[in-house]
Amino acid sequence: MLKYVLLGGLSKQPVTGYQLKQFVDGSSRHFWHAQTSQIYRTLNALETAGLLTSEIQEQDVRPDRRIYQITAAGQADLQAWLAEPMTEIAPTKDALLVRIFFSAQLDKATVLTQLRLQRSLHQRQLNLYQNEIADLISTQVQQNSALKRDGLLWEITRRNGELAEEAYVRWLDEAIERIEIEF
Repeated sequence: MLKYVLLGGLSKQPVTGYQLKQFVDGSSRHFWHAQTSQIYRTLNALETAGLLTSEIQEQDVRPDRRIYQITAAGQADLQAWLAEPMTEIAPTKDALLVRIFFSAQLDKATVLTQLRLQRSLHQRQLNLYQNEIADLISTQVQQNSALKRDGLLWEITRRNGELAEEAYVRWLDEAIERIEIEF
């Protein structure tokens, strides 16, 4: 999947690996996270596969930098993947659910502490979707009218994150209440 996040990021313009990391962190982090080392390994594999090229750009004051650019083959691969029907629900992995599932051996206070901590974290993420990310998308589109279609799709994915966090916070509130009463 990281392959397509990177190809998607490169589909707009050539950028450095650092800029791609910033793109991933600033745009798709709520549905796809990647470490810097993963990004560079994947970029190398994509270049070896002929899906992107890179060239060193010399700089006078700063160290030279490598600029990555998607190739026609990379663009075709990305478009084919984007158009491919998704016929299955993506599997969910949630470390909190695993912990809660097996927490009968813990005391009530420990379970509640974990749930309350997670509620705080998810509330913070919800606030991020509702404010900073929404503002960032709006600003990007206002500054560049060519991003209107992108902005619509970015907003749709932002809204998915917002709704998911709202549901998670509601579930945590319910779980906390039930643990307080029934555990």
